[in-house]
Amino acid sequence: MAILLSDYESGPKLDGDYAEQLAAVQERLTQIQIAYIVHRRRAIVMFEGWDASGKGGTIQRLTSGWDARYSEVWPIKAPTPPEKARHFLWRFWTKLPADGHIHVFDRSWYGRVLVERVESFATEKEWRRAYDEINEFEAQQKDSGTTVVKVFLHVTQEEQDKRFRARLVHPWKRWKISTEDFRNRQKRADYVAAMEEMFERTDTRWAPWKVIDGTHKKYARIAALSYVADMLEKGVPMKPPAPDPEVVRLAKEHLDLDVKD
Repeated sequence: MAILLSDYESGPKLDGDYAEQLAAVQERLTQIQIAYIVHRRRAIVMFEGWDASGKGGTIQRLTSGWDARYSEVWPIKAPTPPEKARHFLWRFWTKLPADGHIHVFDRSWYGRVLVERVESFATEKEWRRAYDEINEFEAQQKDSGTTVVKVFLHVTQEEQDKRFRARLVHPWKRWKISTEDFRNRQKRADYVAAMEEMFERTDTRWAPWKVIDGTHKKYARIAALSYVADMLEKGVPMKPPAPDPEVVRLAKEHLDLDVKD
């Protein structure tokens, strides 16, 4: 079934208490990360979406309770000259998680078929070939035991403009706006076409897309975090491992504590 961004513009609002739901899903995410650590599993969580769609705020709340030794957030910018001299996926291979780690991508390899396509930074031959390359790349991650989670946050032009205005009038938020944001805004129709073809070509059984209506930030955050939690749980046993027998013995000897499963 085709993914059309116009289907994600109804602007649903959050039912219930935001603070309670946020605390609950964050506690759940903390337990999930521990499961990935102790079971030595790995995962990629990737966010795409419009400028000012809420990616950064969602990622902050996603990782707030995680042990930073076992997680990493990669904000993806334009490739550097050494990166441009290699295959476009090379710089992402260098950022993949090790066992026990979850890595979060704020934008991703999909830049090849989005900004690089629309702004002609890649040739048509390059970005058309990239669909198969991306699908194979994600399949390789899945086949090697890495959970792949892909989230797209969508906002209408009206909502995006509202957030741009709010940033521009706030002295400490203006840094978030660049000339590129306005360049992208002028080509919204081209970006929509690129995004919907991206969904059509890369919404696979091993790495499906999840599009979330980002009109209301609180709804979008809870929806995104809940989806990420659901998908991460599928990739790891959520049962704690048995305690180390030597630790059990030492706990009894030094602390007079019986550690049980």
